[in-house]
Amino acid sequence: MTSPTTTPSTSTATAYAAADRPLTAVLGAVPPDAWDRPSTCEGWTVRDVVRHLVRTQREFLTERGVELGEEPDVDADPAAAWRAHARRVAAALADEAVAEQAYDGFFGPTTVGATLEQVYVWDMVVHRWDVARSVGADPALTDAELDRVEAGADSFGDALYMDGICRPGTESPADADRTTRVLARLGRG
Repeated sequence: MTSPTTTPSTSTATAYAAADRPLTAVLGAVPPDAWDRPSTCEGWTVRDVVRHLVRTQREFLTERGVELGEEPDVDADPAAAWRAHARRVAAALADEAVAEQAYDGFFGPTTVGATLEQVYVWDMVVHRWDVARSVGADPALTDAELDRVEAGADSFGDALYMDGICRPGTESPADADRTTRVLARLGRG
């Protein structure tokens, strides 16, 4: 039998695993003294970004009946907390019924899997950039990830700029690379 954390069985599980691997690598490389540095997210430390990722995913999934166990301690070790959390989510997503569960979302009827991919996997990619930039690391976003970020931003419409989501977009230099242009749209420069 294969492990659900190494062999995703649903498209949502596959998308989650693909976003988790590079995020886990970035978090694993954060120097111990960098967790309390200010992040690119106004008013948040690097540790707060990890806390946000863990808590928002937990809230979304547990509100839909997914058991994730005790919340890992982000204060004690943010990288370890993320790894524990991501393993639990991956295990839950191995059950196709979790991803296929229907509910009424912010934009209308949808599924847990569709929301995880549209919102939470998107968030993992964007916040990987935030953490990496905040600690002087390379976020190494791929073209496929930038495609996901752009598609997600398009799908949010004006809701992208609601309080607590993204700051208004900024202009990037005409000669800016694709990553700079895409992230500027999210108010990250």
